[in-house]
Amino acid sequence: MISVIAKLPIQEGKADQAVAMFKELLTNVMTEEGTLLYSLNRKGSDPNTIVVIERYKDKDALTAHSSTAHFKEFSGKLATVLAGKPEITIMEEFGVSVK
Repeated sequence: MISVIAKLPIQEGKADQAVAMFKELLTNVMTEEGTLLYSLNRKGSDPNTIVVIERYKDKDALTAHSSTAHFKEFSGKLATVLAGKPEITIMEEFGVSVK
């Protein structure tokens, strides 16, 4: 499995707009085959930082997600509220415990 952590700096005063954009994206993301988790989070100590935690079946599923029309459209909109370059970390997952 592949895990992704994306930390996105959002412009001051645009965090609620960014969250709304992500919530719209969530509806489409969960229809993607191979996308197992897409969790939207706001950093408590910095409400202008959105953290997305993602899990994919494999690298092909991550590539497919990034290639969808809805993700490409979302990315264009997101660029209008970003305050800087996102920090994206892609990892190979070795194990997980879920309750």
